[in-house]
Amino acid sequence: MPRPRPAAERLPDSGQSETSGDACAALLVRIQHHDEQAFETLYREQSSILLATILRLVRNRSLAEEVLQEVFLEVWTRAESFRPDAGSGRAWLITMCRRRAIDRIRSVQAQQNRDFTEGLKSAHGTEPDTQTEVLRQVEAVRLNTALRQLPAEQATAIAMAYYQDLSHRQIASVLDTPLGTIKSRIRDGMRRLRAQLEVNDAR
Repeated sequence: MPRPRPAAERLPDSGQSETSGDACAALLVRIQHHDEQAFETLYREQSSILLATILRLVRNRSLAEEVLQEVFLEVWTRAESFRPDAGSGRAWLITMCRRRAIDRIRSVQAQQNRDFTEGLKSAHGTEPDTQTEVLRQVEAVRLNTALRQLPAEQATAIAMAYYQDLSHRQIASVLDTPLGTIKSRIRDGMRRLRAQLEVNDAR
């Protein structure tokens, strides 16, 4: 993937007229033909808004910047999957950002679960304060195990609300889903989650 040049080194626009009315889509079509100048222009014009979209999800700027680089790598290597007749260029990019951000959230949560498990293995003979922390970790693992058994849409909404501390309205905006649907997913998911925890406790 070509690295975007500093402003002083960027190539001037080619002057090619875009007839589609969607400048972002026109750039993506040019990138499908490995046009590096189009890629640099797309990065310059879209990276800020895409970073903001990712940041609303991952809530960590360093992670958001990593996800943004992954998105632009995918743009360069898979631009041919963009279809102008299926939607706007920016909508395609934002969908990619949301997918990548949610994947990263799940990856981070999985790593936290592995860390918790390692903590449990070394917990024998620890001091009382450490034992209290281990109990918290056990509860977190227990909750995440139950969460993974929910339908993906419900689990994602609950994770965004409780792990990322997003409001229902923010989740609806990020996922481009009606607010009422998000509230229903969280309500129904929490009901299933409680039931699943009760089943696990009874075993």
